[in-house]
Amino acid sequence: MASRTTHPVLDTRSLNRATLARQLLLSRAAMSAQDAVAHLLGLQAQNVKPPYFQLHARLAGFRPAELAELMESRRVVRMVTMRSTIHTHTAHDALILRPLVQGARDREVNNFRKGLAGVDLERLGELARVFVEAEPRTMGEIRAELLGQWPDADPQALSVAARCRLPLVQVTPRGVWGRSGAVRLTTLQQWLGTPADTAVPAVDDVVLRYLGAFGPASVKDMQIWAGLTRLREAFERLRPQLAVFRDENGVELFDLPDAPRPDAGTPAPPRFLPEFDNLLLSHADRTRVIAPEIKGRTWAGNQAHRTLLVDGFVAGLWRLDAGRLTVELFGNASKEQKDDIVAERERLVAEMADPDGRGGSVRFGSIRG
Repeated sequence: MASRTTHPVLDTRSLNRATLARQLLLSRAAMSAQDAVAHLLGLQAQNVKPPYFQLHARLAGFRPAELAELMESRRVVRMVTMRSTIHTHTAHDALILRPLVQGARDREVNNFRKGLAGVDLERLGELARVFVEAEPRTMGEIRAELLGQWPDADPQALSVAARCRLPLVQVTPRGVWGRSGAVRLTTLQQWLGTPADTAVPAVDDVVLRYLGAFGPASVKDMQIWAGLTRLREAFERLRPQLAVFRDENGVELFDLPDAPRPDAGTPAPPRFLPEFDNLLLSHADRTRVIAPEIKGRTWAGNQAHRTLLVDGFVAGLWRLDAGRLTVELFGNASKEQKDDIVAERERLVAEMADPDGRGGSVRFGSIRG
């Protein structure tokens, strides 16, 4: 391994601008929604609307109907993948990434083994598969079906086991903009009409794609993003074809040689990001976008706030209420920055046509209470 002194050092602002460029946040990309979801390796989607706001912040001319149509045509799907959280993925990536994280889902089931005493997990998986492939079911229906077989088991443990053993997708209209629907589940293969494939994808390919969307990044960064461990071996295999850097703390960072790494002084316009945006969740060291002094202020319990980027860094929170967008800045902003924030808000309202955000104005103040 090369000496650490031979690797160029990337300071925090340089990492910030590189990451924003990969995340399509320095300037909106002329890219289709489907291509953007693929480039970003999915959009975190615990709630229904965040994927739409994530794409609005990143794409020129994006309209919610574009992603909604992809959902309804089954070219993108909602399912549990990275970090055991719901993501919106292209159909192709769902088929690749779900097997990649299966080992982590199996370990998750082990955490509930006390409540699964006497339960044959292979049989549970097969019973649940047949049940949800007959027609999409709610998790309550799945749990009731399994309790009929194992009445002494813990109901939550049965739910976790079914969710982890099977690649379950949330079927539409769940996730479709402007429509509502309970969470109903079937298998990925049933939803896509694709035969089951138990082959684990080449992790090296996923490493390269992760770096393309989140680099420069460390091994630990990718492990945090994926919810996996033991990825060092893949990075070492790829080392000869990667660019290698260090951050200011001496941590080794890998990157694609030809990936964009803009100058640290490149302007970064304000962006309104929804809760659970992967920009804020996909690195072990998040100081490239979140200053240490505001760490913890973007969350309340286990719920993420909507965040505002100013000059590329998290600078405040925002919410829509009765047609008014309220911004709580963590520090001072210049008049020019505030004007840019107002202009970005006008674009968000006009292009998203979100009923909660029509009319009104921007107010700078507290969003608490």
